[in-house]
Amino acid sequence: MSADNEALGQLREGIAEDLLTLAVLHSDELGSDRIAELREAGFPDGLAFRLVSERGIEALDLMRNAIACLPNPNDAAELDALAADYADIYLTYKLRVSPCESVWLDEDGLIMQEPMFQIRDWYRRYGLAAQNWRTRNDDHLVLQLHFLSHLFGSGSGTEHFPEVARFMDEHLLRWVLPFAERVTARCSTPFYGGLAALTAMYVDEVRNLLAEILGEERPSEEEIEERMKAVKSEGEFQEIPIVSVPANTPSW
Repeated sequence: MSADNEALGQLREGIAEDLLTLAVLHSDELGSDRIAELREAGFPDGLAFRLVSERGIEALDLMRNAIACLPNPNDAAELDALAADYADIYLTYKLRVSPCESVWLDEDGLIMQEPMFQIRDWYRRYGLAAQNWRTRNDDHLVLQLHFLSHLFGSGSGTEHFPEVARFMDEHLLRWVLPFAERVTARCSTPFYGGLAALTAMYVDEVRNLLAEILGEERPSEEEIEERMKAVKSEGEFQEIPIVSVPANTPSW
């Protein structure tokens, strides 16, 4: 294996692990064990892919400060506050912010609309399916991060990169920044604001990296919206008896 191929492989594996880490942090409320893991790992400074943009560096600083403010394992009141904030964002939608793409892209702001079916088609192409779309829809932020992690972690070289770029353009990058901005403005704890901002900047800078590797400029928002007018899913609600999008925790 050449040095270039080895470096690319390490980069792909590192990004896959980072995306899995972010997915896990969005997946469940933060408990004392996870807080200890984050501190031991020096998160977010242990991320394999380094953010370099001004907004990316700001997001890293926001996350570092949030980690520093996390409670010790015996502080039940602060742990309860984290759990309540998690519920307000991801479960009850009290903050009027949804982790599901359809709500952001559907004209009426409804869940389980055309974007969800389009994403289900993407999963199907790679032999994947949501474990239970009734409890966590296919277009949920967590599952999209898992899917991107899977694409970066499979194959070799740059073979999946054009499809990764296309998926990011047509789906996650169309709504994750507004999601992050609203979470940061409305959440009650620094941790979830920092996590949302870091996630948005991370995927944005990964997309910039893909543009550089592929030698192709990122399409504009207008170009993406025009492209999506012609995209229709195969969608029907059905159980898909194939491999689930993975839900394992990262190794720090």
